[in-house]
Amino acid sequence: NDDPNDFETAFLSIYNQTVRPDEIIITVDGPIPLELDEVVTRLARECQAVVLRSEQNNGLGMAHALAVTQAKYDWIAIMDADDISVPDRFEKQFSYIVEHSEVSVLGGQIEEFIGSPDKIVGKRVVPENDNDIKNYLKKRCPMNHMSIMARKDIILKSGNYQDWHYNEDYFLYCRMLLTGAVFHNLPDTLVYVRVGEEMYKRRGGWKYFKSEAKLQGWMLTHKIIAFPRYFVNVLIRLCVQVLMPNWLRGFVFQKLFRK
Repeated sequence: NDDPNDFETAFLSIYNQTVRPDEIIITVDGPIPLELDEVVTRLARECQAVVLRSEQNNGLGMAHALAVTQAKYDWIAIMDADDISVPDRFEKQFSYIVEHSEVSVLGGQIEEFIGSPDKIVGKRVVPENDNDIKNYLKKRCPMNHMSIMARKDIILKSGNYQDWHYNEDYFLYCRMLLTGAVFHNLPDTLVYVRVGEEMYKRRGGWKYFKSEAKLQGWMLTHKIIAFPRYFVNVLIRLCVQVLMPNWLRGFVFQKLFRK
C-alpha cells in the first residue's frame, strides 16, 4: 500500500546521504502493485540495491528479519518506505558510533508531518542516554524505530526481529535489554515521518490493544516491569486504544505524546 512517489522519495533520502550506505536492501513483502514494483526495480538497478522478495505477505517483523540475515555489514540502519531521512543522518550516527564503541543501538528524534515535510504536526522526543532509555522502555517504546542504526550481532543475539503485531521493534528492544545492549538517542531530528488519520487508526482497536497487552505481559514475566507498572501500562492502553474514538486519539497523540 505504499505510494510509489513516497517510496522513491524515501529511498533517495538514504541513497543521497553525505555518508552513503555500503549496501541498501529493499524487502518486498508479498505482491505489490505494478506501478510500485516498477519503481522498486528501477531504483534497485540504478542504485545497485538488493531486493528481497517473499511470495506472500509475512509481516513487518519477518521482512526485517530477512533483511538482517542477508545484510553483509556490521551496522544496520532501518528506514521506512514512506519517510524522509535528513541528508546527514548517517554521518551523524557514524560519527557518534566511532567515538562511542560501547553503543549497540543508536537512534534519534523524529518530526511528524502531513503532506509535506514543511507541515510539521508533532515531534516525538525520546530520552538520550542508556539509563533513561531503559527506564522509559518500562512505559513506552524508547526508540524511534525508523531512525535507528544497530549492530547486526546484537540483533541476532537477541533473536532477530520476530512477528508481533505493530510491536516488532518494541519487542526487539525488550530482548536487547535482556542481552545487555547499550542504547543511545541523538538529540537531533534524523527522520521526517508521514502521519495522518490512518496512522491513528492503526494505533487503535482491539487487535492493537491485545498485541500491546500481551507484550506488557511478556515484560512482566521476564521481570522487566513489576505488576503495578504492568497494571498502569495496560489501563492506559485500554483507554487510548479501545475506549477513545479515532479523532480524540489523534488529538491525544499530537498534544500529549508529542511536542
